[in-house]
Amino acid sequence: MSTYGYLLSAQSKGKNFFVLGNEAITRSLLENNVKFASTYPGTPSSEIGEILFSIADKIPLNFQFCVNEKVALEMAYGAALSGKRSFVFMKHVGMNVASDPLMTMAYAGIVAGMVIMTADDPSMHSSQNEQDNRYYSLISHLPLVEPSNPQEALDFIGKSYEISEKYGVPVIFRTTTRVSHMRANVTFGNLSENETGSGHYSRDNKLHVCIPGNSYVAKNKITERDMALSKESDSSSLNRIEANNSKNGIITSGAAFNYIKDVQVEDGINMDILKIGFSNPPPKHLIEEFLRSHKSIMVIEELEPFMESAVRSIANLSGIECTIHGKLDGRVPMNYEFNPDVIRNILKGSERDGKNIFKVEAKSLPGRPPVLCPGCPHRATYFAIKRALKMANIREPIFSSDIGCYSLGALEPFDEADTLISMGSSVGIANGFAMNTDQKVVAFIGDSTFFHSGIPAIVDAYRKNLNMVIVIMDNETTAMTGQEPDPGVEFFDGRIVEKKVPIENVLKGIGLTSVEIVDPYDLKETLIAMSGALRNKGLSVIISRRECAIIRDRAMRQKKVEMVAVVDQDKCEKCMNCVENFSCPAIYLEDGNISIDPVQCDGCGVCTEPYVCPFKAIRVVQ
Repeated sequence: MSTYGYLLSAQSKGKNFFVLGNEAITRSLLENNVKFASTYPGTPSSEIGEILFSIADKIPLNFQFCVNEKVALEMAYGAALSGKRSFVFMKHVGMNVASDPLMTMAYAGIVAGMVIMTADDPSMHSSQNEQDNRYYSLISHLPLVEPSNPQEALDFIGKSYEISEKYGVPVIFRTTTRVSHMRANVTFGNLSENETGSGHYSRDNKLHVCIPGNSYVAKNKITERDMALSKESDSSSLNRIEANNSKNGIITSGAAFNYIKDVQVEDGINMDILKIGFSNPPPKHLIEEFLRSHKSIMVIEELEPFMESAVRSIANLSGIECTIHGKLDGRVPMNYEFNPDVIRNILKGSERDGKNIFKVEAKSLPGRPPVLCPGCPHRATYFAIKRALKMANIREPIFSSDIGCYSLGALEPFDEADTLISMGSSVGIANGFAMNTDQKVVAFIGDSTFFHSGIPAIVDAYRKNLNMVIVIMDNETTAMTGQEPDPGVEFFDGRIVEKKVPIENVLKGIGLTSVEIVDPYDLKETLIAMSGALRNKGLSVIISRRECAIIRDRAMRQKKVEMVAVVDQDKCEKCMNCVENFSCPAIYLEDGNISIDPVQCDGCGVCTEPYVCPFKAIRVVQ
C-alpha cells in the first residue's frame, strides 16, 4: 500500500490519526463520495494534489492537474453538471485567475455538489500578496465555510457538500496556511461506496446558458437563495458559542480561534466566544443574540475586517447598543497572521480600556533568506545571462520576472528582477517596457507558468515584433510547490502522465523563428545563445532546459550514484568568483579557504567550468 494507505483504509473509521489539515481534507473527499478533483498547484494547498496523484489508481476519484486555476474550476464545474460531486482547490491568488467563470456560476448553479477550496496565506509565507478571499463569497453570492483545525477541515467538507446540493450552488471552502499545514489528531469517518460509471448531463439551457435574458431572471433567484442561506447559517452546526458567563465576548473564525483558545487556557481569561464556521452569509440572528447578551465585543480575525464589518452592520440595523472593537477601531492588527502573543496583547489592551499595545517583542534570530537549491539549473542561467550582458556592454537592462523558483533571481548576487507581479505577467509587462523604452528587456518565465498564462502575452510580443528577449526557464516540472507535472512533461514519478506539449512547438506554432534551446549546465553554449539573442533587434526566445535539481538528485539516488565537487586548495587562487558571483549554497569560505559542503553538493559540475573557476581548482568526484 502507498505511503497514504491510512487514508484509503476502510478500517481507519473511528480511529485517530495525526495528520495535516490538507491530509484530513483529502480523506474527507473519499468519505463524501467526491468523484472529480482538479487543481493548479499552489502552496498552501499543494499537498492535496500530491496525495491524490499518488493514490489516483487506488480510488474511484478522477484527479487532474490543470494548466491553470480557471481551467481547473471549469473542469470541476463540468463534472458537477454531469451529476458527479467535484472539488477544485488552489491557493488564494489562484482565485484571481479563476474569478471570471466563478462569478457566473452562482447564476447558473450546479447539479451535484461542488466545493471550491481557496487556501489563503496570511503573512505571505509563499506568496506575492496577502489577500483575503472571503470577499470572493460576497461578490460571487456563494456561501463560505471556514474550518479552524484539521478535524473541522474533515467534517466541514461533508457539510459543504450538503449545503451545495441543498441550494444548487458551489460552496467556497476557505483555509489558511496554519489550517492546511497544522497537524493534529483527527478521527476518520466512513469511506463512501466505490461507485463507478459515467455521469450524465440533462440539458437546461435557461439555467446554464447565461445570456442576458436568462441571467436577468437568475439574479432574482440569487437574492431569494441568499435569504435562505442566511437562515441556514443561523441554524448551522458549523457555528457555536462557548459560554463562560462573561459580560465580554469574542467573535472569531478560522485559525484565530486556535490562538484565542491557547491564550484563554494559558492565561485564564474569562470571555465568551462565538466561533463562526459558516461565514457567509453570516448567522445574523445568532450574532444579534450574542451582541445583546454582552456589554463589550471584540471581533478577532486575520487579514481584512470581513466579519467585523458584518457584525457592526447587524448591530446598527438591529439597534443594538454594544461596544464593538476590532480592526476598524485599531484594537486588532490589520495585517499578517496572528499567534498567541498577538492575541494576548489584543486582550490585554481591551482590559486596559483599549490601549493600543499590539507590538510583540521579536526574538533576535539570524536572517534566513531563501536560496536556489544546489545544482539548480536556474542559477547557471542567471549567471550566464549576467555575464552575457556585461560582455555585450548593455547598460540598464530591464528584467521582468515571474512567479516560481526563478523569482529568487531577484536576490544577490544576480539581481535580475525589476518587476514580479503575478503568474504569467512577466511577458506582458516586458511588452509594455519594450514599447515604451529603448532599453534592452529580458523577460523570465517558467515552463509551468508559460502554459498557465504566459502564451497570450507571447502572441502579442510576436505580432508586434518587440525588441526583447524571453527566457523560458524549463526545469520540466512545477518545482516551487512540490515538483508536480505540467503540460510540458510526459513522464512524472516514474509513469506516463499525459501527452507532452513541447514548448518549442507552441512557439513555432505562434510563428517565432528565433528560438534556441540550451542546457544551462553548459555555460559556454548558454553564453553564446544569450549573446546572440541580445544582439538581435527583434523578438528572441531562449529555452533554458534542464530538469529540476531535486528530480535529478532523486534519480541519482535511485541509481545509487553520488557525485560531489571538491576544491584543490593548491590550485585555488581565492579569486572568490565561485562564492560571490556563482553563489551556490554548497560553496563556502572558512578559515580563508574555499570549500564545498559534500552534504549539500549534488555534483552538477557547473562550478568546474572556467567561467566559474578560471583556475580549474574544482573537480567532480564520485
